[in-house]
Amino acid sequence: MKLRPLHDRVIIKRLEAETKSAGGIVIPDSATEKPVRGEVIAAGSGKILEDGKVRPIAVKAGDKVLFGKYSGTEVKIDGEELLVMREEDLLAVIEA
Repeated sequence: MKLRPLHDRVIIKRLEAETKSAGGIVIPDSATEKPVRGEVIAAGSGKILEDGKVRPIAVKAGDKVLFGKYSGTEVKIDGEELLVMREEDLLAVIEA
């Protein structure tokens, strides 16, 4: 993929939504919500501060993250749906 995010932006690939509830009930596709978990595919160099310095991004490619349900901009590259969003739209990093 030839996509490089600028400054404080990251590119996210959504992780698959759960198809079973905690109780074991199968959830149909029409009732599932968009996943709010994803994997960082690429990250920019960092946020440019007011004094001109660059603050590096706290996430890197391969990190699993949580983000807001309506965060980011959806793009389709090479048939794959991705999200481009600012680092500040990320809520947390999922650690194993």
